[in-house]
Amino acid sequence: MANQGTLPRTAAPARELSLAWAAPDLRRWLQLALAALWVLDAVLQYQPVMFTRGFGQMLASSAAGNPAVVAEPIRWAAGIVEHNPTWTNASFATIQLVLGLGIAWRPTLRLALAGSVAWSVAVWWFGEGLGGVLTPAASPLGEAPGAVILYALLAVLLWPPREQDGADRGPRARFVAARPLGPSAARAAWLALWGSMAYLAVLPASRAPQAMHDLLAEMADGEPGWLASVNRGAASLVAHQGLTASIVLAAVLAVIAAGIYLPGRWARIPLLLAVVLAAVIWIVAQDLGELLAGGSTDVNSAPLLILLALAYWPLARRGPGTEVAS
Repeated sequence: MANQGTLPRTAAPARELSLAWAAPDLRRWLQLALAALWVLDAVLQYQPVMFTRGFGQMLASSAAGNPAVVAEPIRWAAGIVEHNPTWTNASFATIQLVLGLGIAWRPTLRLALAGSVAWSVAVWWFGEGLGGVLTPAASPLGEAPGAVILYALLAVLLWPPREQDGADRGPRARFVAARPLGPSAARAAWLALWGSMAYLAVLPASRAPQAMHDLLAEMADGEPGWLASVNRGAASLVAHQGLTASIVLAAVLAVIAAGIYLPGRWARIPLLLAVVLAAVIWIVAQDLGELLAGGSTDVNSAPLLILLALAYWPLARRGPGTEVAS
């Protein structure tokens, strides 16, 4: 009888430990991917070239083409960075590192996601000039609508539930991004993002006969030979075809935008199209975020668009309390 009485006491800690840990679900994996991107951005920000006056001058260049109300604050902030490159850049890099580590560590997840939103909005204005969306040359193949604002959107869509021990305790949503805001608001955010990119694709600057050719050809500068060849090959395909290429691109983006409203698993079709298009853009038009050319501060927008698509991927339930991507 004494031995029987000791079994519950020794087994209880193991049982509590097993209940305290749960395998990461899709949302947690996406949170960790977001954390990894913030850490990578911090590493890139710690590059020696960023501790020179050139970093401030790079920030100032984002003011070009923007209205004065946007451009003047950018020039003011860039001037501070240019005259104090060491401590300002060290601060920027450290903030991004803290955000990444904070998202990766569950106890600080909410605080880090909130900080991610605030920091992203600030950098979107002062570092990216609102992603160039207000400039005549805005293009979805370039920086528009800006990579850093996607960090903020992901932080909102990947927000954890009120009670979290590795899994939700409430009703399951059909996709991860629907949990914080609800499916209607989440789909509206997707429609606004991809719809705005479709609009940017048919602006006059994008429709010019050589607009897309010039954008792709210029990306070859400073890149490894194989990647520069990809740039030049893609540029030759759209030479003098700016109008046609922009219409085709806008049509694909519009299908992706509206396709989120398809019922059930049919939504996987535009989501898969979004992943493929983002991957192509990242290789052909964004040159892997220019990571191989040096001097890059982030991976650009395409990898974040892929993370967003995964956050909208339809989920299937397998057994009580479990959920996986279908």
